[in-house]
Amino acid sequence: MLQTDGGIRYPHPTPPAEGEAITLAPGVLWMQLPLPMALDHVNVYALDDGDGWTIIDTGFASKRGRAIWEKLLAGPMQGRPVTRVVVTHHHPDHVGLAGWFIARGASLHMPRTGWLMARMLTLDAQAVPNAEALAFYKLAGMDAAVLEKRSKERPFNFADCVAPLPLGYTRLIDGETIRMGGRIWDIRMGDGHAPEHATFWSRDDNLVIGGDQLLPSISPNLGVYPTEPDADPVSDWLRSCEKFQSDARNDHFVLGGHKLPFTGLPLRLRQLIDNHHGALDRLIGFLDAPRSAGECFLPVFKREVAAAEYGLALVEAVAHLNHLQQTGRATRVLREDGAWGFQRVTD
Repeated sequence: MLQTDGGIRYPHPTPPAEGEAITLAPGVLWMQLPLPMALDHVNVYALDDGDGWTIIDTGFASKRGRAIWEKLLAGPMQGRPVTRVVVTHHHPDHVGLAGWFIARGASLHMPRTGWLMARMLTLDAQAVPNAEALAFYKLAGMDAAVLEKRSKERPFNFADCVAPLPLGYTRLIDGETIRMGGRIWDIRMGDGHAPEHATFWSRDDNLVIGGDQLLPSISPNLGVYPTEPDADPVSDWLRSCEKFQSDARNDHFVLGGHKLPFTGLPLRLRQLIDNHHGALDRLIGFLDAPRSAGECFLPVFKREVAAAEYGLALVEAVAHLNHLQQTGRATRVLREDGAWGFQRVTD
C-alpha cells in the first residue's frame, strides 16, 4: 500500500537487473539502461498498448544499449514491437536511441523545443571546441589548466551517443492529453533542467511520469551553456516546481528518470525548491568581492567538486550567478583575468 502521510517512500527499493523489468502497475514496466558516468543509469518505462508498446525515454545510443533493448524486447516485452517512442526532454540519455526505434517502425512524440534542440545538437559535431564555447568558459572562470586541456580535445558531442533523428515527429503540448498504457495522461511541461520538459499525470490512477523534472534524492543539473549564455534556468526551475505543487498529492507514484520510483511528491517539490533557495543564500553570502563561477563551487554545492563533475558544476554555478544578477541581488563586472565577476548588492 502506498503511504499518504507526506513522507517520501520507495515502494520498490531494488531496481530491475540489466535486461529485466519490474511491473509497477498494470501494463507499466520499469527498466534501466546503463550510463558511463557517476549517475550510472537512466530509467525507461514501457506502457502496454495492446498490439505494441509505448516506451518513455531510451538511454544512450550504444552497442550495449541496443543489445539490452533487444533482450528486453524478447523477454519482458514479450516480442511485441515498440510502436511509439515518447521522449520527455532532449538530453542524450533520454533521446539517444529514439532514432533507432524510429528506423524500426516506431513513431516519435516529444516536445517541440526538445526535438529542435536534439536535432540541432546532433548536427553540430565538433572536433575541438569552437571559439564561442572557449570564450564562454573563460568568462565563467574555468580553471586555466582545464581550459587549455579542453581547447585541444574533442568535446562532448550529441552525435556520439544520439542516433540521427527523423525529419518528422508528433509534438507533445502542455495542457493536452495522451493515451498510453490504457490510461489518459495530462501533459504538463516543466522547465529549468531542460526547456519544455514533458511530465505525464494519469487521470485513471495515481501514476506520474516525471522524467528528470521530478526526481527523488537528487536535484537535476540546472546548467547554462554557450548556446544561451545569459539564461536563468533557476527561475524556470523554481516556477515549474511551484506550479506542480497545486497538482501534487502524497499518494502520487512518481516514475522518474533516475533513482527509484517514489511517493511523497508534495514534500519532494518543497525540497527541490528549498535546495536552490539554500544554494542562492549561501552564494550571496560568498559574493563579498567579484567572484567567478569557477570560484563558487563550495557555496553552491556545499562540497568540493571532483574532476569528473567539473563541467556540470561550472554550468550550474553560472546558472545560480545569472539568477542573482538578473533578479537584482548581484552585479556583474568583467575582471582583469577575463572572467565575469559577480558581487552582491549592498544597501
